[in-house]
Amino acid sequence: MTGIVDAPPAFTPAKSLLKDGDHSPAQVLATLDLADRLKAQRRAGTETPGLMGKNVALVFEKASTRTRSAFEVALRDQGGAGVYFDSTSSHMGSGESVEDTAKVLGRMFDGIAYRGFDQTDVEQLAEFSGIPVWNALTDQWHPTQALADLMTMRESAARGFGDMSVCFIGDSSDNVARSLMVSAASLGVDVRIASPAGYQPDDRTIAMSEEAAKASGGSVTVTADIDTAIDGVDFLYTDVWLSMGEKESLWEERITALRPYRIDESVIDATRNPHVKFMHCLPSFHDRATTIGRAAFEKYGLDGIEVSDHVFRSDHSIVFEQAENRLHTIKALMIESLSPRSVTGSQA
Repeated sequence: MTGIVDAPPAFTPAKSLLKDGDHSPAQVLATLDLADRLKAQRRAGTETPGLMGKNVALVFEKASTRTRSAFEVALRDQGGAGVYFDSTSSHMGSGESVEDTAKVLGRMFDGIAYRGFDQTDVEQLAEFSGIPVWNALTDQWHPTQALADLMTMRESAARGFGDMSVCFIGDSSDNVARSLMVSAASLGVDVRIASPAGYQPDDRTIAMSEEAAKASGGSVTVTADIDTAIDGVDFLYTDVWLSMGEKESLWEERITALRPYRIDESVIDATRNPHVKFMHCLPSFHDRATTIGRAAFEKYGLDGIEVSDHVFRSDHSIVFEQAENRLHTIKALMIESLSPRSVTGSQA
């Protein structure tokens, strides 16, 4: 016996977050509660580092502002360190298999955040690394976004999830809508989807959401009728109509189909809720300050694509609270995975 460990510790699924539904409602609520405490401590200057000596690989095959910032700042706040890999700075997928990369990272790091394309890649990282892995976005799921969404909804509504309603409007076939549906339904939220045919969630996601809602007392409605979906709703949520990696040639098709689902002042008024809040995962094409925003205005006359600039900047908007809460929820997630003693000890 040499005393040398030849393999990383066994993979613990409960410590990873690969897709929405991986964590029980109780685990999700515990993460949100810890995120609330961490946010208050950071603002008060009383935060105690709980990730000292922890190293996290940030494998980002897609560009990021909020997610990367949240992971890196969270690690620094908590005394840990992150090593960033973009699509050109590692061999994964091109010169080395995901399995082999996972086995290497598992011997050097304490956790992996993966942001990329195929869901099977993040699952392989978790299977073969032997360390916690967090899905920071794939084409199928965006569970860390959903955690921030839920935290923001609870802050804004100041009541339980069972008394809340949220309507996602537009292209609800995307990863953000899928994650919101499953995660919110699991906590008892009245979840509504307003999207035209061809842009609604897949049957499997709808079934997952309905099953979660049945267990929690929530509800799930998927319809093309925007007026019915938004009536009396607490939160309106939308996302861009073209996702990262998709061809810009799809714009005309998307705009033709989704233009009736653009959120503007008339949609806010139609909710009949003067306190309705607007949510967006960002980035947003709400004005002409981006290349895509300018092009949409010049070609289609849209001054703001998926949402008007007026709504985006209005008092209804809580998009930047959402953005900040990416930091606190991701921090809580890593602490729970890597430093569970801190959850019940100094961080509590």
